[in-house]
Amino acid sequence: MVKYFANNTDIRSTWDHVVSAFWQRYPNPFSTHVLTEDVVYREVTADHRLLSRRLLMKTNRLPRWAERIFPPGMSRFVYIVEDSILDPVNRTLTTYTWNLNHTTLMSVEERCVFQDSVEQPATTQLKREAWISSSVYGFSRPIQEFGLARFKSNQVKAMKGLEYALSSLQGTCHAGDPGSIPGQCMPQLFCSASSPKYYI
Repeated sequence: MVKYFANNTDIRSTWDHVVSAFWQRYPNPFSTHVLTEDVVYREVTADHRLLSRRLLMKTNRLPRWAERIFPPGMSRFVYIVEDSILDPVNRTLTTYTWNLNHTTLMSVEERCVFQDSVEQPATTQLKREAWISSSVYGFSRPIQEFGLARFKSNQVKAMKGLEYALSSLQGTCHAGDPGSIPGQCMPQLFCSASSPKYYI
């Protein structure tokens, strides 16, 4: 069994701005669980696409019920690989992310596509999909339920972080200014284009 999540979001900003903000979204006040990010590979292909691989380290706080099951010495950090393909010709940015460790406990794979909207000017369409699975015998279902809930929570934080980065690029946020307080310097840049879909 795999939990599946999908939704579509319209970002009220140009694709160029969204891509720029994507590369500069860390650190931000909404993603304090993201501790480090490193570029481990980057290449420009003959057809002008930019291929990148980044390694991120995030905190991984277990729920109380899980702390009773798993060893106390279990690492609380998760290493994430993020592969991305930037296509300036078709104006798309496609990302694939997955966790390297704790995969028996939970595996989370995510695919995002940022695409220039042909219907709405100065708008970027984001399609996000995620697959959550667990191989823990007898506990896979509650672990997947927990993973889905955490993914939805982190997705909201990720969108707020991207919005924060967009606002910073547009000059509406400055570190140390009163307006840089999370949530007070950001215009409403996002609107859900569809209700999230969940499948078992």
